[in-house]
Amino acid sequence: MRIFLDANFLFSAAKSAGAVRRLLSLAEAAGHTLCADAYVAAEAHRNLQIKAPDGLIVLDAILQRIELAGFQVSALPDDPAAGLPDKDRPVLAAAVRLRCDALVTGDRTHFGRLYGKAIQGMTVRSPLQLAKALGLLGMAAED
Repeated sequence: MRIFLDANFLFSAAKSAGAVRRLLSLAEAAGHTLCADAYVAAEAHRNLQIKAPDGLIVLDAILQRIELAGFQVSALPDDPAAGLPDKDRPVLAAAVRLRCDALVTGDRTHFGRLYGKAIQGMTVRSPLQLAKALGLLGMAAED
């Protein structure tokens, strides 16, 4: 499965050695392709720099292990993007553009209404939903 990691997920994985980092490791070990783009990498970097600078080294290590695409402006149909803030639209568009099967995000505020919904062949999932979908729930703690 191709899995797009949003900035919220990258931030959480880099900030602490908790459930999100464990899920990342388990998905990687199971052979899933982990993806992000420069847009979400920059956002995660910015947020870590402000809130948890010790996580920057971990973020850099994560970014070295995943498929990292450059940022590219991509359009989305209005329906799935309706209600998303402008800053989140490029995240959804990148997951679709990179032909990912899933977009994993812990951002319930903006993406929660899209959890479990398929958009152009890609499903938006919370970390817990992703762990369940990958059959990793018993191995990874809940989000």
